[in-house]
Amino acid sequence: MARVSTALVIVAALCWGLSGGLGGVLMAEGWGALLVSFYRGTIGLLFVLVWLALQPAGHGLRSRRLWLWSTIAGLGVAGNFAFYFLSISRGSVAVAATLMYCAPVFVYLVSFVFRLEQPSRLKLAAMAVVMLGIVLLTRVYDMGGDGLTMMGVVAGLLAGLSYAVFIFGFKYAAPHGSPQAILSIAFAVLVMLLMAPANAGQIVAAIRSPDWPLFAGLGVLGAGLSFVIYVIGLRDVPPAVASIVAMVEPVTASLFGVVILQESLAAPQGVGMALILVAVTALSFYSRSGRLPSRWGVHGSGRACQ
Repeated sequence: MARVSTALVIVAALCWGLSGGLGGVLMAEGWGALLVSFYRGTIGLLFVLVWLALQPAGHGLRSRRLWLWSTIAGLGVAGNFAFYFLSISRGSVAVAATLMYCAPVFVYLVSFVFRLEQPSRLKLAAMAVVMLGIVLLTRVYDMGGDGLTMMGVVAGLLAGLSYAVFIFGFKYAAPHGSPQAILSIAFAVLVMLLMAPANAGQIVAAIRSPDWPLFAGLGVLGAGLSFVIYVIGLRDVPPAVASIVAMVEPVTASLFGVVILQESLAAPQGVGMALILVAVTALSFYSRSGRLPSRWGVHGSGRACQ
């Protein structure tokens, strides 16, 4: 069973990696980052609503705390999707995906500030390595080179920060309801937030365009199927294993960008990416909490794993 669960987590990470590439293709066709984010979230909402209908027991939808923390998770996932695709549109898939992978660093920083967790030499060293990796990856010393802009870098970091908000929201909502209920509320919040800026005319135009299969694929892979199988897979996957497997996402996104979108990475950027992947994975692997900070912290959180 553990092998099947690990395979599900790997497939989910692959789907998330491919979603960045699909978003890049759509934006190269002229579609806006917010519209792409809206469709990813809307299709994801449809999937988790079906999941909720099929497994309604223990949903916890009468809990005010579930709604509060799930709404916060929704704000995080809305920001994550929007800033991620904005970063891709102003930079590259590889840089955006790797910067978003820094989300656990933001989780630890917030935990330190609010004294939810004590800093250690290992964690501080890993964060320092991540900072060095970000400098090399983004080439802040040569901004504008290879099409990378400050807006792209800032958006990528905000995507990671937003994901950290999602992690906290999901983690604290988990004891009060099921994953499908939390995700249903979170995605509903995303859809409401992005509907207006995505532009109603563009939403309709996307459905009628030849690109609609790409929008559908993005939603299914990037939010629908991936979120469902990831939660299911986490039930029998040790946190350390899931932390390592999570590296599949930025690696897949980077390969998609290089092979399909013909993006390029200079040698220092490759070194920076490697430093970030190794340091963030080490943070997740050696987390004292026994939970998985690189995703949603659902390990050992009671009803979230049911």
